[in-house]
Amino acid sequence: MGGNDQRRWLRVRHDTVYHYGAPVELAHHLACLLPRETPWQAVRGWHLQVSPRPALWATDEPPPLAMSRDPWGNGRLLFGHDGPHERLQVTSLFEAGLLAPPLPQLWAESSPPWEQVAETLRYRSGGAPLEAAEFALASPLAKPDAALAAFARRAFLPGQPLAASAQALMSQIHREFRYLPMSTDVGTRADQVLALGQGVCQDFAHLMIAACRSLGLAARYVSGYLLTLPPPGQPRLIGADASHAWVQVWCPQQGWLALDPTNNVAAALDHVTLAWGRDYADVAPLRGVIRGGGQAQPQASVTVEPLDAARD
Repeated sequence: MGGNDQRRWLRVRHDTVYHYGAPVELAHHLACLLPRETPWQAVRGWHLQVSPRPALWATDEPPPLAMSRDPWGNGRLLFGHDGPHERLQVTSLFEAGLLAPPLPQLWAESSPPWEQVAETLRYRSGGAPLEAAEFALASPLAKPDAALAAFARRAFLPGQPLAASAQALMSQIHREFRYLPMSTDVGTRADQVLALGQGVCQDFAHLMIAACRSLGLAARYVSGYLLTLPPPGQPRLIGADASHAWVQVWCPQQGWLALDPTNNVAAALDHVTLAWGRDYADVAPLRGVIRGGGQAQPQASVTVEPLDAARD
């Protein structure tokens, strides 16, 4: 690394292991584990290890034809097995170089009133739709409704800048909802989270997204990782032992504002971006269809550490 490199380099390892109760005879899987390149994030050395080796792989490296892009530009990898196996391990390894995005307190200086932004996102016949307009629409896990709109209006005051309102909503969720692992599942919807008053990072992201959409605003789900061990003297963020989720809210002047309601912080140098979509269902890290196998719950573990520490 050159001395002028201002990026903070982190090493990421994401392991997913399935122990099947009975042999799996046939399997097809889709992995969304290729980290994104963004203006704030560079990626190098990404490698995916799959054990046992998938069918049609001549080596341990994925063949080019197995890779594709989804409608939002996320990398996807298809693989399968045509022989019996009782265990599956998928390991994603890469290095991410992060730059600090603009400070959140600067957003409000040029952020328009949220009502004005919502008006620009409305569909007009014959008009060219904004890229963000799709993320103002309902998705299976983050549907707008009246209760969510009422919840959002407590943060989105009349005439208030969108950026300030979005940060207020982030803080409102962090303050009023309890982080409780195992209290929900991957299919829990935003309206259910609002009623429960508890959940995990995925749930808080869905709640914030659906609340924004209920006011006509565009918001999308971001999957990724958190730094596992923070620098000395800094608090450890919630959700750092597994894949994490946060929200991006669209603002015409600043673009996508990345906010983490689980930790009540703007996503910055502790957040590694993996993929984004309408909700979790679009970017689940690993999903598949198998024949046989019995019951099996995946065991996932994540380690994110500064590159110098990773090489010690």
